[in-house]
Amino acid sequence: MSTDAPVRAVGGLPFGRRRRQGTERVRTPERYWSRPAQALFDALRTTPDGLAEAEAARRLESHGPNELEASQRPSRLRVLWRQVKSPLVLLLIIAAVISALTGNWTDAAIVLAIVLGSVLLGYSREYKAQVTIARLRERVVTGVRVLREGGVATLPLPHVVPGDLVLLSAGSTVPADARVLEAKDLFVSQAVLTGESFPVEKRPGVAAPDASLIERDNCVFRGTSVRNGSGMCLVVATGRDTSFGDIARRLTLRAPETEFDRGIRHFGYVLLTTMGVMVLVVIGANTLLERPPVETLLFSLALAVGLSPELLPAILNVNLSAGSQAMAARGVLVRRLSAIENLGSMDILCTDKTGTLTEGVVSLEGAYDASGERSGDVLDLAVLNATYQTGQSNPLDEALLQARRTGAPPTAKLGEIPYDFVRKRLSVIVRQGDVARLVMKGAFTRVVETCTRVAGGAPLDAPLRAELQRRVDAWGQQGIRILALATRPIEVRDGYAREDEHALTFEGFLAFLDRPKEGAREAILELSRMGVALKLITGDSQRVAEHVARQVGLGTERVLTGRQLQEVSDEALWHQAERVELFVEVDPTQKERIILALKKQGHVVGFLGDGVNDAPAMHAADASLSVQHAADVAREAADFVLLEQHLDVVRRGIEEGRRTFANTLKYILTTTSANLGNMLSMAAATLLLPFLPLLAGQILLNNFLSDIPAVGLAGDSVDPELVDTPQRWSMRFLARFMVAFGLLSAVFDFLTFGALLLLFHAGPALFRTGWFIESLLTELVVALVVRTRRPFYRSRPGTLLLVSTCAITALTFLLPFLPFAGALGFVRPPGMLLAGVVVITGLYVVAVEQAKKVFYRRTAPGGALSG
Repeated sequence: MSTDAPVRAVGGLPFGRRRRQGTERVRTPERYWSRPAQALFDALRTTPDGLAEAEAARRLESHGPNELEASQRPSRLRVLWRQVKSPLVLLLIIAAVISALTGNWTDAAIVLAIVLGSVLLGYSREYKAQVTIARLRERVVTGVRVLREGGVATLPLPHVVPGDLVLLSAGSTVPADARVLEAKDLFVSQAVLTGESFPVEKRPGVAAPDASLIERDNCVFRGTSVRNGSGMCLVVATGRDTSFGDIARRLTLRAPETEFDRGIRHFGYVLLTTMGVMVLVVIGANTLLERPPVETLLFSLALAVGLSPELLPAILNVNLSAGSQAMAARGVLVRRLSAIENLGSMDILCTDKTGTLTEGVVSLEGAYDASGERSGDVLDLAVLNATYQTGQSNPLDEALLQARRTGAPPTAKLGEIPYDFVRKRLSVIVRQGDVARLVMKGAFTRVVETCTRVAGGAPLDAPLRAELQRRVDAWGQQGIRILALATRPIEVRDGYAREDEHALTFEGFLAFLDRPKEGAREAILELSRMGVALKLITGDSQRVAEHVARQVGLGTERVLTGRQLQEVSDEALWHQAERVELFVEVDPTQKERIILALKKQGHVVGFLGDGVNDAPAMHAADASLSVQHAADVAREAADFVLLEQHLDVVRRGIEEGRRTFANTLKYILTTTSANLGNMLSMAAATLLLPFLPLLAGQILLNNFLSDIPAVGLAGDSVDPELVDTPQRWSMRFLARFMVAFGLLSAVFDFLTFGALLLLFHAGPALFRTGWFIESLLTELVVALVVRTRRPFYRSRPGTLLLVSTCAITALTFLLPFLPFAGALGFVRPPGMLLAGVVVITGLYVVAVEQAKKVFYRRTAPGGALSG
């Protein structure tokens, strides 16, 4: 259903409201497909005028939202619990309790205070991000037209309840399991449930009590889509009580894991292994050195926490929220947050031409008879077909209706054989006076194959077919799209089927123009500059597609037709798909094959579609895009909804996706490189020093303070070169980066150790104070250096990142001089020590800057994360 009408909530209930226990439910009538309509009205306690609003609100409370998986509104307690239940936080709480039980109250208080600060920091950022995400999702909710109290209302799909009367039309998604009460040429695609290739006609009536799901032609089911016609149905089951929900109960229906999600998961495994090894080594070494066990335990756990980027989930949510807000401001609504990075990584975009490369405003150039002469009779027949077809509205039929002539004789519709993507034609059966005839309109090749003669009686032999084809080709070279028209007399009867489409008379041609969209050529060039190749996938004829491609600057040398695709094996297609520029005359299943073939070759593939036939390809793509006024089934399959159908909007979305990806990686690179070096040097120092180099509370405080500026990375500026090329997750790159810069950090840590011990003869307290300042300073400044591939002084950081870094830097120098410094284990350092730390930090910045140049010089340009 279209969402043009305002989508309103029912009874003031918010989206995602949970079911209230103890409220009476309306049970799904047993064998509802075999019961009379009135019996269903009685069982569901509803009327032909629909439910009253108050009753609908009560049912929404008792049954819960019409969702397969319950959506949850942002909850402060839930977000807080997500922070607290982190394994690292729980370990620290246990360690603090052990400290308290053994009398180390100061250590316990410090650990708990820092844990509380970390939890509150993550909570505040993540809750705000979730609220923002929820608001954006409500902007793209699917609307459903229902009858309530005798009037038509458009409601959010989750608010449909048992007993509702739903109005269906071509292109809409069926919102629930329902019994058909009225139908006009209602054909539904239910392949998602039954695997049937062709749409199935649905009619009112009663089915046998033992009818299987595929035999219930008086029912429609959740998740299927209307391909043709219109109807009204009575909802009998919603949410997980539907047939589709039953499948969801038995199968875990999860969106495919994105490359970025998979990378984060593998990254977590690497960190977990590293932490485990390091902690075991430290515990073993300190046990052999006979150090206090509680102190050793706290130190080891703090070491593990120090190595982990524990704010990563919150940072991810903040980044994705900021990215979705920025994309919404630039005309792209995000339906699936985890796909944002995929959009940024995309290097191939597949799209149809209509509305994207062309204006999508189709005009009728003319109607012609078989000899190529303009014909009013052919136009009248085409208008009849367009008037009485009940499929989804399309620009071609709209153009025909605008061109209709006045004075047509009275006509009655007798039946319809709806369009499908295999036949590529549509027939209506009409009666004018005493004459009934079938009027067919469709793709030229698919219409002419059903014809045996042309208008006037001449047989349609091979030479005449060739002549007609030459005429079509000539029009195609001018960018004119051609449909063919054919008729035949037919007897009046109750129903008509595809088998009636034979022995037709070829009447003529319908010529349409759809001009190239202004700015399309420039947008394609800009996408190409950003490393995104555009591939045209269309059901249109080869000649028309080539003409449009030439006008917008696409190549036309390598073309693959639908017929050729049928003869190509999957393995051969994997190698051909990369090189082909235009895929023409293809059907929906072939679109999906093309997407999968491109993915098989390692590409990140996007697909832009807006029709019912695009849904399979959209599900297969890494990043699927649709438009605001697309068919429901296409919009539901999309990761992103464009508020304007133009490639420049896609380009803006890609830019924001790449910024989000880059800022997320900055946090990972910063924390892992600096943290690994500090933790390695700290673990080594425990073996060389007669005391622990830092207390557990100091490690945790260091980690907490260094994480505060990281929150500002979500709004950090991104260098143009990171937006200009696709960036992809690579564990190999991350491992090299972590080791290279971690070891460099460790070198300067050991330099600091030497200075503290040899120059300043520091005892345990002064040593810890000096190294705390140095390690925190290096973590803060390295974030400003490694956040960019440029010299750091040529890339201005975001305001929040810069201000928070300066503030924490100032606090680092002040900490040892504050009144409570002694409780934290700090002493006041001499001025020369502070000066020495500043010098070492400055040398570290210079070394990191030089190492960065060498590192990126050895990394493939434009694809540093794709190694």
